[in-house]
Amino acid sequence: MVAARGPFPVRPLPKTESHASMTLTRRHLTLIATLGSALILAGAFAFQYIGGMAPCQLCLWQRWPHAAAVLIGAVALTTGWRGLAWLGALAALTTAGIGVFHVGVEQVWWEGLASCTAGSIEGISAADLLNPAVDVAAPVRCDAIAWSMLGISMAGWNALVSVGLAGVWIVAALRRD
Repeated sequence: MVAARGPFPVRPLPKTESHASMTLTRRHLTLIATLGSALILAGAFAFQYIGGMAPCQLCLWQRWPHAAAVLIGAVALTTGWRGLAWLGALAALTTAGIGVFHVGVEQVWWEGLASCTAGSIEGISAADLLNPAVDVAAPVRCDAIAWSMLGISMAGWNALVSVGLAGVWIVAALRRD
């Protein structure tokens, strides 16, 4: 059938695949969310160990929910239990929340934790503190932006991507396949 709209005839595309075969299954979505958290962790470790950017306390806290999401995803992929996707979503939303809090500290919207803005010298002896030959590393501050892209800090990117991953987890949890 050819429709005669405008100067060019419009022909419908032949149906090659059904719509159902083009949707992602729960297993695919779980794999995507799991790999997303794994890649975020890999990136964080790359910034730390290859880029030489030591993480602050809030940066470290943001890693734990991603590690939990990877573990949850591995178990969900092995067992096929749909309920684990809700835990994956919770882990992703937890790290997103920490990321939003971290962005607020970076932007001075609110005050950070005491352990974030002033380094602790606990465990360092007075002699080491006074000895110029001993290298006492400067504490990494949570309110200083170490890296940003497009005006968004690492904490901000973590929050944005983590909200997206939570969405993937939720869709996986709602899938009936």
